[in-house]
This record gives sequence, C-alpha cells and structure tokens, in this order.
Amino acid sequence: MYPEKTVDALVVGAGMAGLTSAAYLSKYGYQVLLCEKRPVVGGLVGTFFHQGYGFDSGIRAFENSGIILPMLRELGIPIDYEKSVVTIGIEDARIRYDREEGLYAYQAMLGEKFPENAAEIARIIHEIEKVIGYMQVIYGIDNPLFVDYKNNRQYVFKTLLPWLLKYTVNIRKAGRLTLPVNTYLSSITSNRSLIDVITQHFFKDTPTFFALSYFGLYLDYFYPKGGTGALAEKMAAYIRDHGGEICTECPITRIDPDKKVVRAQDGRSFRYRQLIWASDMRMLYAQLDLSGFEEDQRRSKIETQKQATMEGRGSDSILSLYLGVGLNKSVFEKHFSAHGFYTPRKIGLSLSMKEGWENAVSRCETTKEKKSVLESWISDYLQATTYELSLPVLSDSSMAPEGKTGLIVSTLMDYGLVKTVSEQGWYDEFKKLVERQIVQILDQTCFPGIRQHIECATCSTPLSLESITGNTEGAITGWSFASAKMPAVNKFTQIAHAIDTPIPDVCQAGQWTFSPSGLPVSILTGKVAADAVNAQLRKRSR
Repeated sequence: MYPEKTVDALVVGAGMAGLTSAAYLSKYGYQVLLCEKRPVVGGLVGTFFHQGYGFDSGIRAFENSGIILPMLRELGIPIDYEKSVVTIGIEDARIRYDREEGLYAYQAMLGEKFPENAAEIARIIHEIEKVIGYMQVIYGIDNPLFVDYKNNRQYVFKTLLPWLLKYTVNIRKAGRLTLPVNTYLSSITSNRSLIDVITQHFFKDTPTFFALSYFGLYLDYFYPKGGTGALAEKMAAYIRDHGGEICTECPITRIDPDKKVVRAQDGRSFRYRQLIWASDMRMLYAQLDLSGFEEDQRRSKIETQKQATMEGRGSDSILSLYLGVGLNKSVFEKHFSAHGFYTPRKIGLSLSMKEGWENAVSRCETTKEKKSVLESWISDYLQATTYELSLPVLSDSSMAPEGKTGLIVSTLMDYGLVKTVSEQGWYDEFKKLVERQIVQILDQTCFPGIRQHIECATCSTPLSLESITGNTEGAITGWSFASAKMPAVNKFTQIAHAIDTPIPDVCQAGQWTFSPSGLPVSILTGKVAADAVNAQLRKRSR
C-alpha cells in the first residue's frame, strides 16, 4: 500500500498543455504533481532516435503565434532554434514560401498548373491576403497573457489598448469566415482539382479562416535545436527545478470529485485541492466516480457533458513514415527545405477517388475481397493525397548521422479505415503496403533515386497515435469540424471558457478543449487553467 499524497494542484496529462499548467503553478509556488501515463512527457511534442536518425514523433515545427516564445521568455527558459522555411510543391513544381515573394510564387505555381483558372486563382490569392491581414493583427503582438503589463502603463496605453481595438475588429471579420474551406472556395471556382490542391491537407470541414490563415502561419514556423521534443524536455526540467513533481508511467483510472481524490493504476492515490485535466476528455468522464455526489443539479450537468463528450467525434488522424536515407542532406536541399507540403498529382482526391472506402467495402462479401478492395483504394489514395514532408537535419545537423538524412512523410489517414484493416488481421501488411507505395511515389516524383538508399523505415498510424497519446481515434488536434456539435468551446473569442467543466474544482486544458487546437492553443489553455487554479487557491487561503 502506498501512502496517500496530498498536493495543491494535480495536473493529469504531460502534453504541452499539462506541462504549461504545471510550470506556471510551480512558478507560483504551489505543491504541484504532474501525472503522465507514458514513460516520457510531451505528448505530440516529442523526438526519438532510430538507428542514429532523429525524428519528431508529432508536430514537425512550431508556429509562434505570439504565444510560444513569449511563454518561454516569461518563464526564463532558453531555447535555440532556426527559422523554418516552408516549401510547397505540386508535381514537378516547387516554391519556397518566404515572406517577400511566397504568396505570389504560390499564385504563379497554381497558374502554371491550372492556366485556365488564372482569374479564379487571383481571387483566391486575394482572399488569402485578406486573412493574412487579419492574422497580422490578431497575432500582431505577444499574447498579453504572457506579458507582465500590470505595472507597465506605457505598454498598456501605447501597445495593448491600440491592439485590442484592432483585434476586436479583425477577429469579428475572421469570425465571418466559418464556412468549410472547400465550400467557400467552390463559390469562387468549380475546378475541384484546384480546390483540392489548395485544401486537401486540411482536416475535413476546416473553417475557411483557419485554413487560409496557414498561409500566414507558414511564415511563423521555427525549429528547435535537438528536435521538437527539446521544448517538452526544457519545460519538464523547469517544473522540477521549481519544486514540482512529475510522475511518469502513472495512468489515472479513477476520479472521486466528492473527496477530491484520484487513483492511479498501480494503486497510488492523490488528494488535490484543484485538478487540471490535460488529457483526453473522454477519459476524464469515463473515470469519474459520482457515487458520493449528492448534488442532483451538479450531477445532471456532469452527466449531460459526459454524454456530449462520448458522442463527439475526434478530428482527423495522420499516418507517418519515418525514413533513414543514406544520402547527404545536400541531395535533398536541391528539391526541398526542412519542412513543407507536396502533392504528387494535381488531379486531387475529389476526382481520383470514385467513392469512400466504406462504400467500396460495403459490397464485398468475403474478407479476402474486402482486403483486395481496400488495398486498391489505399493505393489510389496515396497517389493523390498531399504529404507533409520534414527533413530535421536541414535545420539541425545533429538529427542524422554524418552524410545521411532522416525524412518524415505524413498524410491524413482515416482512423476507421486502419481500425478495419486491423480487425481483418492484416495491419502489418498494411504498414508494409503503405511504405512501398509512399517510397515509390517519392522515388518517382520529388526525390528521384531515393528508394535504393533507404536504410531503415518505420510507420506510425492512427492506431499508433491512439495507443501512445490516449487520444480518442488517434485525433491530433481536438474535436472534428464535421461533428454535429462540439462538446467544448470552439470559438477563439471564448477561449477563457475553454477550461471550464461542470465538475467542482476541475479545469481542463489542451487539445481537447478547443477546436482547432494545435500547440499554441494547448499552451494558451494550459496557462489560462493555471491562472484560474491560482486564483481559486489564493481565494481559499485568505
């Protein structure tokens, strides 16, 4: 039997939201315990080495968004990084998307591939320019949450207040662009291939503003020395240095909100004054023990939220192929930068895929027939999809053995498809099929001759992500835009309420509290949750 441990603040989930919450609560001087089910912290912000090659297991680069770098400055955490220029490619064409000419080079490339749509492309570029203009205002200053402005009147009157006025106007304009981006662009052009080339690497039904804003965010990317996992490692070190405790391999299996006690899988129990849940929201509600809860109105709210959470759909997941290649990085620099997006066929998915995989297999009567149909469908999909490419060694020479290059190739992949493959018993074959197909595509298109120089390969699927992170359906950024109703705050103007739960003394933070919610929003909600807990603890200690 373990003795029960009591802490001021318990944080569950050591992704970037949980690390941020724990870091700030440690800074504020509280007794903090951060519990993580995995042996390592970071969640989807991590780096691993395989046969000497360094690979980023989740996010490939960071966009600052006025949040990440100010947070590190406020905490006093140093990090070395390189600006990460994005390359965008379609078939044999490539452009480096830089601040000076990037958008117009992109317009020229689209015009080269779709000359009959030149006028429509110009209109689309104009829409992107408008969104970038909104973004420049919205992220025009360091996020005030990470700036000590209370004792700086000059900053308040000369910077913050003028920005708030502009922010209010521009966030309202951005808020009008809520249509799914494919629907919005179809009002400008009827060319499905053109729309696909621009949008098919975004999640299904991504709102127009979020999708088009990426053409501004591409200019904001940076890559930390040592890989993206360096950020998580530095945050964890900060927590420990400031008196916080991190307990890895400690999955939480039961939460008693009446007694304010959680129990871990190994039998340990922790009593808290305040709890921040920075892990999968479904797990939060699945593990609640309400047997001692007598307040009927509160119980009803919890049950309502639990039902909404259980019925919600996770966002899209991805498949990633990690390749160790026995070629010098200079070979790749001829074709690509350290990070980018590549579409091997301009025809796009809408015209390449006659039907979805579910319909394709619905007519099959035997497992063998289903396998054959799915193999064909997957092959067609991989030929037409858009890939995110990352070459960490181009930003940091320590990320590959001397004279060699690590390459990460990712694409959106339906969780249900991979789950079906696994249930049919050919999951390992599926991964080998994907590896062969993707390598062949790369060899024939953007990296000629790569196939004969591959030294190692490993594949991550939506099932891998679900297993590693605990995220429902291997989702990587939150709730699906295609959900009938998201069971969480999903408007940026309401971000302060993204941490709210109906459970007493429990906040939530991270990727499941806002959609979309990449790294900056995970950090932002982590900080909001920490400040809310700080306010509650101070109030009760008076």
